Amino acid sequence: MRSIRLRILAVLAVLVIAGVGAWQLLPSDEVKDDPIAVGTTDEVTSLDPAGAYDAGSWAMYSNIYQSLMTFKPGATVPEPDAAESCGFIGQKLQTYQCKLRDDLYFASGRKMTAADVKYSIDRMIRIKTDVGPSVLFPSLKNVVTEGRTITFNLSSRDATFPQKLATGAGSIVDREAYPPNKLRAGNTADGSGPYILESYQPGVSAELVPNPRYKGALKKTGVPVTVHYYKESDALLAAWKAGQLDVTHRQLPPATLAELNPGDPDLRVTEADSAEIRNLVFNVRDGSPLANKKVRQAIASIIDRGPLVTDVYKGTVEPLYSLIPQGYIGHSTPFFDAYPSPDPERAKRLMQEAGVQTPLHITFGYRGGDEAFAKETAELRRQLEADGLFKVSVEAVDWQKFQKEYPTGKYDAFTIGWLPDYPDPDTFSAPLVGHGNSLHNGYSSKQMDSLIAATRQYSDRGRTAADFKDLQKLVGEDVPLVPLWQKKDYVVSTTDVSGSQYLSDGTGLWRLWELKRI
Repeated sequence: MRSIRLRILAVLAVLVIAGVGAWQLLPSDEVKDDPIAVGTTDEVTSLDPAGAYDAGSWAMYSNIYQSLMTFKPGATVPEPDAAESCGFIGQKLQTYQCKLRDDLYFASGRKMTAADVKYSIDRMIRIKTDVGPSVLFPSLKNVVTEGRTITFNLSSRDATFPQKLATGAGSIVDREAYPPNKLRAGNTADGSGPYILESYQPGVSAELVPNPRYKGALKKTGVPVTVHYYKESDALLAAWKAGQLDVTHRQLPPATLAELNPGDPDLRVTEADSAEIRNLVFNVRDGSPLANKKVRQAIASIIDRGPLVTDVYKGTVEPLYSLIPQGYIGHSTPFFDAYPSPDPERAKRLMQEAGVQTPLHITFGYRGGDEAFAKETAELRRQLEADGLFKVSVEAVDWQKFQKEYPTGKYDAFTIGWLPDYPDPDTFSAPLVGHGNSLHNGYSSKQMDSLIAATRQYSDRGRTAADFKDLQKLVGEDVPLVPLWQKKDYVVSTTDVSGSQYLSDGTGLWRLWELKRI
């Protein structure tokens, strides 16, 4: 998923006619009324919010479902959406209470009640799929309802709980339409968000129309939108060049992004300092060749981010040396401090201390179907094998299959991207290195869990900086993963579409309702 907030650096290609920005012109009689076509290489794992914890799925959830809370563009504090009001009770940060609006209806026409909210949260935690979001709520003891009031009782202090409720994990489903103990099958969804999912073809398209029953934080819903899904960035680029799309987001090929010209009169480009990161993750379970910490430290001593940044991603990413990216409270550089430059001799000493025979054979999995990921993997393999310390067997896997396999420990190492779920450094700690984390790599540390708990003690998030720095230092020592890069975010649109600069701001929301034709 997602100052803490991302700074949108508007690099906008604007036609200037008589001193008036073209995208600010009033609509004319010639404005097209067909759905806005949005293209992406993200995938929807499941239309059931209990069954997915990935960018593509949550982007869809933010349009077809409601959560009790939501984020305005650029905000770091959530505001009520399905809720009329929300807040902690007392100073212990262990009881959070919301009052549900009284005018909410699902797309089916059934009125939403507090029982639906409780059902949705309880169900998500009960189903607890490997690729689901239940990992966000380890401290939730129970949910109690009385009338329109919903009370969340926590086992420990968690100042970030309101932000978690504002994510896709807090999506509210119709309890009469979603089975209690398993995921809902099929290609339909019943929510109360600003859009209704009119039709859906997995991996192909999603047709969204404004929900006339929507009530919530938005003053008005948007226009019809069709989302087109592409397996590869090159296919997305081809569709864009063919004029089949009005907006593209995540991801055109790196070479294309690097060559974007803000002065091009036929484009609008929004470039944002994003918090999307990518990590090289290690299987640290007993029996894994990477179970020994010194072996993982040896890999950290070898990795050279420079070729990834310049050769693979053409300067559209920046090297990352910490779990928490730049722009977030507590960001530090423990991997630069401990491993300032590639050092094969140090890596050899660490392998000798680990007592392993070289070259050490390891398996390496990654999401296939994208040329940039293939080049990235080839470069990482080259680095690991260059000095004879490792022998790497690579496997490119379809995303849906990959999501099922890496939690089982099939790969000794794998690369995976991560977007913040909410604008707080907590979104990078517990989900990635906490007990029972979403990476399912076997890493667990009582010291780490203690530090994570300490970061949740304060509503004043500035007070958590020292604990987050200690947490990141521990990641640099234990090396359950190696941070690789932090990516910029690009939204590209045609000049007859406005609102693309608000589509994404790193909070996990995809604001399709902001898009309009001019």
